[in-house]
Amino acid sequence: MGMASPIWAGTTSTSGQALVGLPDFTPIVKQYGPAVVNISTTETKVARNPSSPFPPNSPLNQFFAPFFGTPGGPGGAPGAESGQKYQVQSLGSGFVVSPDGYIVTAAHVVKGAQKIIVSLTNHQQYTAHLVGLSTRIDVALLKIDAKNLPTVQIGDSGKLEVGQWVLAVGSPFGFENSVTQGVVSATSRPLPDDPYIPFIQTDVPINPGNSGGPLFNMRGQVIGINDQIYTNSGGYMGLSFSIPINVAMDAVKQLKLHQKVHFGWLGVMIQDVSMDLAKSFHMKEPVGALVSQVVPGGPAAKAGLRPGDVIVSFDGQAIYNSGQLPPLVGALPAGFKAKMGIIRKGQPMTLNITVESLPNDMENTAAESSPPNGSMQKGEIKRLNVQVGPLTAEARNQLKVNTGVLVLGVGMGPAAEAGIRPGDVILQVAQQRVTSTADLQKLVATLPAGQPIPVLVRRGMGSFYLVLTLPH
Repeated sequence: MGMASPIWAGTTSTSGQALVGLPDFTPIVKQYGPAVVNISTTETKVARNPSSPFPPNSPLNQFFAPFFGTPGGPGGAPGAESGQKYQVQSLGSGFVVSPDGYIVTAAHVVKGAQKIIVSLTNHQQYTAHLVGLSTRIDVALLKIDAKNLPTVQIGDSGKLEVGQWVLAVGSPFGFENSVTQGVVSATSRPLPDDPYIPFIQTDVPINPGNSGGPLFNMRGQVIGINDQIYTNSGGYMGLSFSIPINVAMDAVKQLKLHQKVHFGWLGVMIQDVSMDLAKSFHMKEPVGALVSQVVPGGPAAKAGLRPGDVIVSFDGQAIYNSGQLPPLVGALPAGFKAKMGIIRKGQPMTLNITVESLPNDMENTAAESSPPNGSMQKGEIKRLNVQVGPLTAEARNQLKVNTGVLVLGVGMGPAAEAGIRPGDVILQVAQQRVTSTADLQKLVATLPAGQPIPVLVRRGMGSFYLVLTLPH
C-alpha cells in the first residue's frame, strides 16, 4: 500500500500553489544582481611587536597576540618581524551606478589600499581608480575602464518606513553575490562614532565582506549602503546599519566633481537630556539637545548660544534628542539661515543662526585625561568628597580651558556617584561659572539637598553635563 506524501508547513500544497505569501526576491536579483560587484584590496602595513612579555618562540604569544600585536596576530603578520612591511588583503562589495564604470562602495573598504580589484558577476576583473572618498559619510567612488555595464536603480531613502522588506547583496566572508533579506528595524538611527549619518537599522544578516554593498527595497531600488553591524562576537547578531542612499549620493555627486564633501556646522557639542538633567534644568520633559560646549567664533557662538541651553527646534523641525541635530545640520549648505528654538534656564527663546561649513581640522578629539604633573595646592570640598586645585599653566594648555578647577581626587560620595573623575575640570555648578576653589566651595555650600544639580565638566577635549545630587 502506497503512502501519500505529507504537506510540510511553508512548502506547497498538492495543487502546486504556495501555502504562504512570502515575498519573492528573484526578480530583483535577476535584474539588478549583475550590477553588484565584489571588491578586493591590497594594503601594505608595517609589522609591530610592542613589548610582548614572552620570549619570541613562546607558544603563549599566539594567545596574547591580540593584546601585544605579536607577529601572526592582528597586530602583526605571519613570519614578519617588527618593522617589516607586509601586505593585507581584504574583501568588500559595491554597486555600479553608471554604464561607464562608476562604482559606489564604503570608504573603509578601500581606504589606504594600494590596489583595488573589481570583479563583476561575469567574472571579468578590472583595476579600479579611487575617485574620492568621505570618511565621515563612509562613502567612496571608484572608476573602472569599462562600457555598457549593468547599473542599479537609485531609490529614495526618505520614503523608507519601519517594517518594510529589504534585500542585501554582497560578499560576506568572501562568498560572492550572496543574497540576504530582512526588514527595516528603524530609520534615522545615529551612532556615537558617526553623528552625521542617520543610519537605517535592519535585521538583514550582514557580515564582513558585505560592507559597501547595496540595500534594495521591494521595487528593486537601492535605498542604502550596507556599512556596519553591532556585534559582540564579530558576526551577525541581528543589528545591521546602512547609510541612507540620499545621504550617500549627495556625497558621491561632490566626489565625482573632485570636490571636498561639505557638512553644515554649528560649532557646538551636544548631549541627550536625561530625566535627571531635565529636572536639573527645570524642564517638564527630557527632550532636545543639551549644549555642553560652544566653539569660540563658531556659528553658535555668533548666534549667542551658551552651554546649558537646550535646542528644541531647528528650522521649524522639532528636536527630540541630540542625535537628530547633526545629520539635519550637516545636510545644509553654508550660509543657510535658520531659526533655532532653545530653552534657557527654563524659558523658551528663539535665536537666529547661520550655518557654516565644517572646518577641515574639526575632529572628534574627546579623550580621557589625567591630572597634569606638578605640585599644586589642594582644596577639599567635603560635601562632595573631592579634592580640587587651581588650573596650572600646563593644565590650561593641555585641556584648552581658561577657567574652572581641576579635580585631583575623588572619594566615595556625591561627586563619584555623579561620574566626576580625577583629571576633570569643573566649569559650572548649577549653571554658575566656577572660577576658583573658593568659588566652588561657596557654590556647593548653597546647593539644596535631594535635588538634581547640573555640573558641567571638561574631560579631555570635550565638555558635558553630569547630574549631582547631594544627600540630606
